[in-house]
Amino acid sequence: MSYWAIGIVIFIFIYILANVILYFLQERFIFKAEKLPSDFKFDYENQLFDEYNIEVDPGVNINGIHFKVRNPKGVVLYLKGNSRSIKGWGKFAVDFTRHGFDVLMVDYRGYGKSTGKRTEAGIKKDLQYVYDRLKEQVDEKYITLYGRSLGSGFATKLASSNNPRLLILDAPYYSVKHITKRFLPIMPMSLILRFPVKTYRWIEYVKCPIKIIHGTSDKLIPFKTSVKLSKINPTWTRLYPVIDGGHNNLHTFPQYHRFLEEILHSELPKEIDPLTSSLSFRRKKQ
Repeated sequence: MSYWAIGIVIFIFIYILANVILYFLQERFIFKAEKLPSDFKFDYENQLFDEYNIEVDPGVNINGIHFKVRNPKGVVLYLKGNSRSIKGWGKFAVDFTRHGFDVLMVDYRGYGKSTGKRTEAGIKKDLQYVYDRLKEQVDEKYITLYGRSLGSGFATKLASSNNPRLLILDAPYYSVKHITKRFLPIMPMSLILRFPVKTYRWIEYVKCPIKIIHGTSDKLIPFKTSVKLSKINPTWTRLYPVIDGGHNNLHTFPQYHRFLEEILHSELPKEIDPLTSSLSFRRKKQ
């Protein structure tokens, strides 16, 4: 056998081995989970909150924190990104409570105190269960879904299957497959990816206002991703670009907080009347 043929065989072997490793270890790359002991005590300065443990199935417990305000205007179900646990993410609840909204944050399976084998179907089931429990306490017209990065796909799925007041997407992705293809272009992600999380498919069926906030300098999930998503369901969607914002620092930009305030207090969009606006104006061809 020639050196050229041997090289081809070695390459094919390494390629197949890399795909096998990626298939079984992809959770470690997608989910950067932080585990917490069951007796861990949450502590947030100047925030009133209750801790909840929701048993979805035998062996599946979803841990969450409900941040509370007096006379809330509504509640925000906050679905966090892929890193750490709600221990660290809880500090962002203030961005909503200061505007008079309760906030419910939950940890996905395998994060914090939450338990259970992690699968895409399992996470979607857990979040729908949590949403249903929330609906028992609050009318859907007062529920806002907020999805940050990884959570944006799951928030979109929830919005597509329910009727919340509002869907806010913070640095959303087209799908997890599209993210991984950027970094591993030669891998057959359609075949080996166990967590495709297809935001683009679900957003088409959302029938509530969709507000997308995205940094224009995001290196992990490019801003053009949100532009692309906004075109799928344009009737309901509005895009808010945070100039120079990255992926993990939007909260450090005053513009982000102004956008969030505007969004949280926004009214449902009204249909534009072509007879009383320039909507139907067209330039004449020269």
